[in-house]
Amino acid sequence: MATTPLAVLDLVPISSGSTAPQALRNSIDLAQQAERFGYARYWFAEHHLNPGVAGTSPAVVLALTAAATSTIRLGAGAVQLGHRTALSTVEEFGLLDALHPGRFDLGLGRSGGRPTTPSREPALVGATTVVDGYTPNGLRIPARFSFAHLLRHPRFALQKKLLQQPGAEAQDYADQIDDILALIAGTYTTADGVEAHVVPGEGAELQVWILGSSGGTSAEVAGANGLRFAANYHVSPATVVEAAEGYRAAFTPSAELHRPYVSVSADVVVAQDEATARELATGYGLWVRSIRSGDGAIPFPTPDQARAHIWTEADRTLVEDRVETQFTGSPQQVADQLETLRDATGADEIVVTTITHDHADRVASYRLLAEEWARRA
Repeated sequence: MATTPLAVLDLVPISSGSTAPQALRNSIDLAQQAERFGYARYWFAEHHLNPGVAGTSPAVVLALTAAATSTIRLGAGAVQLGHRTALSTVEEFGLLDALHPGRFDLGLGRSGGRPTTPSREPALVGATTVVDGYTPNGLRIPARFSFAHLLRHPRFALQKKLLQQPGAEAQDYADQIDDILALIAGTYTTADGVEAHVVPGEGAELQVWILGSSGGTSAEVAGANGLRFAANYHVSPATVVEAAEGYRAAFTPSAELHRPYVSVSADVVVAQDEATARELATGYGLWVRSIRSGDGAIPFPTPDQARAHIWTEADRTLVEDRVETQFTGSPQQVADQLETLRDATGADEIVVTTITHDHADRVASYRLLAEEWARRA
């Protein structure tokens, strides 16, 4: 199973002392390198009001990256549907597909201005037993992290205010997915028989994915529609197994997909040896703290800047699950951990996301991992 494809998720991180334009140039360069290294796809995330992240508009960055690459699949991981319409989403990706047909993945997420009520709890589907925080094959499953404080943070309300038209409410997620699929297929019709045809967009050769962190709404919608599903170990490691199992339990075959297909993401840093990798990853905890605190991602710090931070016990609790599930080490060590993740979740594909302060170190991390992964094929 070492032939499992590897993919990249890029947040377009800004390093301390650098700029957003440089971060964009770095990400386009990394996509070109990833194409040469043999990665299957390259996704851009969507984030807003983060001083340390430049990936605000996946469609725009994808257009720039498509012009600079030729074969690697490109996509959004994910478009935040909470502040968008089905039509605007299909139109944007229809434009991309018109010039680069068959290269784009349309990853769809629930976030971005939806009500602050949490997704309903998933049904228990458990085939995997977790004992003392580990699956039987040794994957770390930490305690569940609560995002409730983030939903109450003033920045969340500000983001919703700036992203949505006054008085607007997000459409029901399942209905929104139905509309997107119908607009792409050319079958959209209102209750009174009015048809809508999106040009370009209708008939676009898009591979549609649903991204989710639990076995709740997102996993169920992906399964019910026979779509591909991306589970986020790097965002919510506590719920990755339930997310994959919830999706499979809900899966119904579609014309595009006859069996479930799951990708699973992980934060990784790879270097020639473990000590070097851990040094490169020193800033990760402080960076996660800035996100988990609700203030927004800071520019990624140097190791010395990160070491200067005075940590409180509350700080450590805030980032513990993310820090202990980051895969950091030599190519052999990280590849072993990714195989453990794959086997515990039954992943068909692994998505890796790497952030280091220096761009050259980030490129080297992806290169070293790809070389080791290829040796195991």
